[in-house]
Amino acid sequence: MKNVVIVGNVADNPFVEDIAHHLTQHIDYSDMISLKTFLNSEFCPRFILDEDNWDNVGRKLEGKQILLVSSSQSEISRNDLAFRNCIIARAAKDNGAEKVTLLEPDLFFSAQDRGPRLEHGVTAFERDAADYKKFDGQPFSARLYADLLKASGVDEVITVHNHSSSVKNIFLDRFSGNFHNLQPSDVYAEYLLGSDLVNPGGLVLCAPDKGALPFVKEVHAELGDPAVPILVIDKERSGERAVSMHVSDKSEIGLADIAGKDVVVIDDMVRTGGTIVKACSLIKSGAPRKIVFLVTHFYTSQEGREKLNNPVIDEIVVSNTIPQILNRDMQGRLRRKMVVLRISRWMAKYLGQTIGSKAFDVKPPYYIEDMSSKNPRWKGSLGPLFGA
Repeated sequence: MKNVVIVGNVADNPFVEDIAHHLTQHIDYSDMISLKTFLNSEFCPRFILDEDNWDNVGRKLEGKQILLVSSSQSEISRNDLAFRNCIIARAAKDNGAEKVTLLEPDLFFSAQDRGPRLEHGVTAFERDAADYKKFDGQPFSARLYADLLKASGVDEVITVHNHSSSVKNIFLDRFSGNFHNLQPSDVYAEYLLGSDLVNPGGLVLCAPDKGALPFVKEVHAELGDPAVPILVIDKERSGERAVSMHVSDKSEIGLADIAGKDVVVIDDMVRTGGTIVKACSLIKSGAPRKIVFLVTHFYTSQEGREKLNNPVIDEIVVSNTIPQILNRDMQGRLRRKMVVLRISRWMAKYLGQTIGSKAFDVKPPYYIEDMSSKNPRWKGSLGPLFGA
């Protein structure tokens, strides 16, 4: 795209490479910026410009839009990545860039989306004393991150499936409306209907808590079949990890109605997996044919892999917003029941029309299915013989 320079905040990130490829940047992004670190460990990026041209020094990015793509990396902490974003944005603006857009599919510091005081966050629910106490002594990190990005020169932020209303309010305010939360409901609906994952004629969608329900309804709308019911689960926390669950009064169906059905539990993120396993255990008591856990942001941890390997979950579908999930070693034993949907092509379609031209288009399919040959549904050349 004309006048758009795509860079990443680390070298050799396949996620950034995919975005750049789909947006038709033919020069490798690592050749657009030098991500150097001084001997004293201080990070100092440098946009690679015409070294022999002494004209217009400090203004060689004038008229350019910078798309900075940032994603989690196993070898660099999210804290370091966040500060690298700030310094790269500052480098762009200090050299004349017209606009800096940050694409961060898994928006950093979103867990700290509110603080311990009344003015700390705008939530979609009424906060009680226990909720304020939960953040007692902690920083309101989501607001701080938004402030730092803005002060560093970021003009626009794009993320994927962030369900925190407080985060949305913060970023919409700080960036004067230039905050975009992409919802992959169409991708997920396309996969549910177009793959052999589930039987569309016996499908049930499930929201594992009230926070997940709005997005589940979006996926339901994309399916275009009002006959597909939504099962809603309520959870109550009595401690940091103590959770009790029951079918909500707002649920369209009960456990007795899901026998022989394929239930797809949909959520935005998973860390330890404990809550989802409890939800799926409750669903299992209704004797469904299959339980699928569909989640956008998957944090690979030893604890999470062990818990989610529980037989109550038949299959796990995740996106590649946290790219290391594509690593089979990171999947561990879960690779036998895990599918990764690579959605950079879907994101590029939106990005092209947002920072490029309204006429920019990316043709479907908008996802690439990535699974291990250990998955029984694998359709590789040796799948029929060795897929189990």
